[in-house]
Amino acid sequence: MSDRDCLFCRIVRHELKAVVVHEDKDVLVIMDLYPATSGHVLVMPKEHIETIYDMPEDIGARIMTIAISVAKSIKQKLSPTGLNLIQSNEFAAGQTVPHFHLHIVPRYKDDSVLLRFGHGNIPEDVAELNRIASLIKSVL
Repeated sequence: MSDRDCLFCRIVRHELKAVVVHEDKDVLVIMDLYPATSGHVLVMPKEHIETIYDMPEDIGARIMTIAISVAKSIKQKLSPTGLNLIQSNEFAAGQTVPHFHLHIVPRYKDDSVLLRFGHGNIPEDVAELNRIASLIKSVL
């Protein structure tokens, strides 16, 4: 998808309205138009970057720095009893807008949000964990 057609790029360019929480030269934080809970925000690079795989490390670090500040503000002002950071990449993971964005979702007692990872109570074989860890470490 080109940045011309990207929903979030259009918001960055102020072609579409959004409720802005923070904006600097690299990062935009907006209120989610369809919030999971009160205070749900999206943190995104202003540059069109589709997934974390395409993310320059300096921009990723800037996004996390801003996310930490926003999370602390949410904690102070909205008093949630918890908070989720959610970031999805590609269709299989549930990414619906092909522009990197980090959800900050405040959590409240008895909210209706359900996060499921599909795993049970059976731990993975340690040898398999070591095999996968070695694969990952080989290219770090």
